[in-house]
Amino acid sequence: MRMTRRQFRAWENKSITLVGMSGVGKTHLSMHLRKQDWFHYSADYRIGTRYLGEPILDQIKGQAMKVPFLRDLLRSDSVYIASNITVDNLKPVLGFLGKLGNPKQGGLDLAEFKRRQVMYRDAEVAAMKDVPEFIRKAHAIYGYRNFVNDAAGSLCELGDPEVLRVLAKHTLILYIRATEENVRELRRRAKIDPKPLLYRGEFLDAELEAYRRERRLRRVSAIEPDDFVRWVFPRLFASRLPRYEAIARDHGYTIGSDQLADVTTEREFLSRVECVLD
Repeated sequence: MRMTRRQFRAWENKSITLVGMSGVGKTHLSMHLRKQDWFHYSADYRIGTRYLGEPILDQIKGQAMKVPFLRDLLRSDSVYIASNITVDNLKPVLGFLGKLGNPKQGGLDLAEFKRRQVMYRDAEVAAMKDVPEFIRKAHAIYGYRNFVNDAAGSLCELGDPEVLRVLAKHTLILYIRATEENVRELRRRAKIDPKPLLYRGEFLDAELEAYRRERRLRRVSAIEPDDFVRWVFPRLFASRLPRYEAIARDHGYTIGSDQLADVTTEREFLSRVECVLD
């Protein structure tokens, strides 16, 4: 959605999609807005509760069934298992996505890893196409004045033009570009706490081959899961940047992460957005 600063100010019920790499502040900002009459639509929450809820539970139950005591209780319906996914706690979603590599270190074999990648990608596409309906619900049912779509860091990996068309039609897309300092911090975090990531199929195949050559590994099962994530993260980051730049150029606007870092109020946020519209 394109508009001038004047049109933005006159927009009574604002709907904004925040895009950018995980860690640039999308969720942090959304949580501040949530306290100030904004409906916070979390892509990962929607993915985990609506589209991957059953597979996530199946994964947890599969692990529980390996424990004799829990297996007997589950088979006799003496206990039940539920995931506690919240907007602030998305670990079950990341746990389902998983990491590639040695099963003894919690890794997945290549076929299963790719299967989950496709499932997550399809779920994210569906969650983004749900945005217009949730904008309606935010106003009609819950009485929120404004709407913020906290998109996943992998939005640029989806390869579905319809997703961008829907978001651009119903929301103002704001790409939060990481500063150099921000980039260094994201890379530091990735080394300390490597998290599961979504990869484009062709990117994964090419980088996995390069990693195996560099580490001289013949089998995927010999990969240390965390080591692969640490190794591939800078490459993934570099590959995503031009994709996000293209989204902002064709469908929205760009703002630096440093311009939003100290924002805590709606007034401050709207003022910063106005600065990039014209």
